Amino acid sequence: MCLLCTSSTASATAAEPGRVNRRSMLAGLGGLAAVGGLAGCGSVSEPKAPTATSSASVAAVPPDEKFALVLLGTQAGPPIQPDRTGIASALVVDGRTYVIDCGRAAATQYVRAGLRQRSLAAIFLTHLHADHIADYYNFFLLGANIPNTLGDLVTGPVAVYGPGPAGGLAPAFGGAQVATLAPADPTPGTAQMTAKAIEAYAYSSNLFMRDSAAPDVRDLIQAHEINVPNVGASYLNRAPTIQPFPVMQDDRVSVTATLVPHGPVFPAFAYRFDTAYGSVTFSGDTTKTPNLIGLAKNTDILVHEAINVQGAHSLSPAAHDHMLQSHVMVQDVGPIAQQAQAKKLVLSHIGDLAGPLDVAKWTSWARSGYDGSVTVGADLQRFVIT
Repeated sequence: MCLLCTSSTASATAAEPGRVNRRSMLAGLGGLAAVGGLAGCGSVSEPKAPTATSSASVAAVPPDEKFALVLLGTQAGPPIQPDRTGIASALVVDGRTYVIDCGRAAATQYVRAGLRQRSLAAIFLTHLHADHIADYYNFFLLGANIPNTLGDLVTGPVAVYGPGPAGGLAPAFGGAQVATLAPADPTPGTAQMTAKAIEAYAYSSNLFMRDSAAPDVRDLIQAHEINVPNVGASYLNRAPTIQPFPVMQDDRVSVTATLVPHGPVFPAFAYRFDTAYGSVTFSGDTTKTPNLIGLAKNTDILVHEAINVQGAHSLSPAAHDHMLQSHVMVQDVGPIAQQAQAKKLVLSHIGDLAGPLDVAKWTSWARSGYDGSVTVGADLQRFVIT
């Protein structure tokens, strides 16, 4: 069942006469920056390699861009790496922005990519591993509080689509006995996770509502838990054969999903976004599955996760098993794109367990068994579809 987080109808109180409102004062420090650039072409254009930028730099966005994919962050897994930020992507469709996963620093990368926070229409979470949700609440806790120096902030309401409760925990690797956190509710879904985040940061939000006229965050988030069709799926049968099913539709995009196998995680989703200009499919975290191939059939861009364990000799048995049960090796991803007849393959959620990433080698591996174009993604790369 689709659940909606509780939303308050109370509005922030007006500032007292003669009192300087800190929110208004800070908003006045910076106006909207002018943006410009070249218009997109009628097909997927190859991105330029990102250049080193300062933390204050913001990319220029073509004002007439109709449909584009932006890789906000491309790092796989929880490690805090210096050269990549956490997994997150954005689709821009006629000026409206849809975010897929919210890994470490996603909210900052969103702004650095030149995306307007006011344009944020929806967030889609593939699953609830920490590396996919680490920055989720920051879009609202920080991004909707006080305008930045561009005069921009999240205005909402923003629809959030993600997994419901798992319903149980699979046994630990090797039958090990491990502790269970929050035993009364150990597998909360998107709605409960959001509600608990609101409670955890209640003091900060209550203060900002009182001294900065910040909005009630409950009015900004509409958290929906995706209803999985009845195909016998559960935390013990995580990705049975299933046809793509609808998640949402508005006047710009139609979003469908499928279940994908990602180790003990349930549910884990892949998403496809169809528009008047083309389609983009996101694998989420997954092993090889016909469910994804069916979802991605003839897509313009397949954004697929990939890892490499060749030459990785320091993995523990548990870690090695996790990699094999949860991910696709970069050497195996080409045939997946070929079977899906995807026009372009973009690798993201990148993890090389053997050492520093060799882009040329990864590109060669991913091209094996695939006739289309391959890009090993980097943070802030942009693909203009039209």
